[in-house]
Amino acid sequence: MQHTVIALVHDRPGVLNRAVSLFRRRAFNIDSLSVATTEQSGLSRMTLVVRRDDVAQVVRQLERLVDVVSVRDVTHQPMVAHELCLVRLAPPGSRLGALLRIVHECDARVVETAPQAMLIAVMGPPESVSTCIERLRGFGILELTRSGRVAMTVAGIPTPGRPSAAPSTDAPYTWQADGALDHEAA
Repeated sequence: MQHTVIALVHDRPGVLNRAVSLFRRRAFNIDSLSVATTEQSGLSRMTLVVRRDDVAQVVRQLERLVDVVSVRDVTHQPMVAHELCLVRLAPPGSRLGALLRIVHECDARVVETAPQAMLIAVMGPPESVSTCIERLRGFGILELTRSGRVAMTVAGIPTPGRPSAAPSTDAPYTWQADGALDHEAA
């Protein structure tokens, strides 16, 4: 069974190495790993996907690492999980219409076209990305890369060690034209 583990860690050199070494010592194969900065300066979010039933022990050990702020297995919580995949295909020639239909149906997009190849970007839940890749295989995949899963629990589920992301109901706010939430306006 795949587990999705989310850890907030201090953004310092060697933190990723210590966390991954912990998984290596426990002989956990990491199916997916993504790390990037967060909305808070000095913190990074690490999303790991592992296939083990005894992941709780590693989660507890990760919590003991000095640079780990919080960690939890969100596998059984409602979450939004997405991946980005870039797929370089051979020129489709006369099958361009069929390829573009698949791109449209997968909610993907063509990001580069050249005489030698076409680059497609696919983003969405990991299962949808996998399905789209399988549909694109018939067009001659030349190169492929996946970002690894990034995940967040759905709104209303608090993250241990973090303040609630939901705005206070007392705080005035408005939606800006670009979709951002403005707490200062109104």
